[in-house]
Amino acid sequence: MMTSQVELDAPLPNPYCPTRIPAEEEARVAEIKQLLKARNAVLVAHYYTDDAIQQLAEETGGCVADSLEMARFGARHEATTLVVAGVRFMGETAKILSPEKRVLMPTLEATCSLDVGCPADTFSAFCDAHPDRTVVVYANTSAAVKARADWVVTSSIAVDVIEHLQAKGEKILWAPDKHLGGYIQKRTGADMLMWDGACIVHEEFKAKGIEDLKQLYPDAAVLVHPESPEAVVQLADVAGSTSQLIKAAQALPNEQLIVATDRGIFFKMQQAVPGKTLFEAPTAGNGATCRSCAHCPWMAMNALDNLAGALRHGSGEVFVDASLRQQALKPLERMLNFNV
Repeated sequence: MMTSQVELDAPLPNPYCPTRIPAEEEARVAEIKQLLKARNAVLVAHYYTDDAIQQLAEETGGCVADSLEMARFGARHEATTLVVAGVRFMGETAKILSPEKRVLMPTLEATCSLDVGCPADTFSAFCDAHPDRTVVVYANTSAAVKARADWVVTSSIAVDVIEHLQAKGEKILWAPDKHLGGYIQKRTGADMLMWDGACIVHEEFKAKGIEDLKQLYPDAAVLVHPESPEAVVQLADVAGSTSQLIKAAQALPNEQLIVATDRGIFFKMQQAVPGKTLFEAPTAGNGATCRSCAHCPWMAMNALDNLAGALRHGSGEVFVDASLRQQALKPLERMLNFNV
């Protein structure tokens, strides 16, 4: 009998198992719940944060979602303080949409490789060199980059927005994720000029690893975020945003799912499909210490300790310059008002 490459190289990825909050952290959780009430605050957490953060958001009437729904939830919630567990551009977006609210983050050091890889001054010069193009930027960008854009999109509506602009005869300047841009271009056939950026997590997924895993679990469906390389996306039964992948997990008949996105999504996905087995898509090659290392190091910086500290001391407050906010608000409002 042939032995697969997965078996030879390293142990198989374990099926997802929810992380339980340790007993010693229960007091910290209780403190955070009390502080949220005392500060008239609500916790908004991204799917890629750790299980304990997502569980806390759910238990306190907050929100666990992708960046689009995080923005919508924060803007309409009555709380006077928003605590954004995610990465910095998410906190900035919350402040742009809700300037009257105090916006706190567990840490302002949590950034994003797509944001870092698209500096505002360099990007602005790139836009100036192509004035005939409509500038569409992914939400994973700074407030300054958003201010230079005509549209902001998330992965959940990117294809629809580009199709809308294409129907109007517009040529697109896209930033920053080249893999997502390539996926959109292939889906729509739009004329798109790409910025050369990538997510350090999604870029590490390996087509060969997924193929090997499929040999062992031939009935498993493959779910892929389109920030992944094209060779990985081509293996997908479904490619889509975090929220779209969770919906696909529910809709597909498959009892086993191989998931190529940040492992933080598994908390909500397993809630949605409690009877199904979820596997992390491989990222690592021979000799690696982990079979899949698919967890954003900046998302992992959100923890119960610094979340409590932000509420206690008001640390990690997000500020956005007023004039910059006005410029960035226009493309964000186009995103929020866009009807698919």
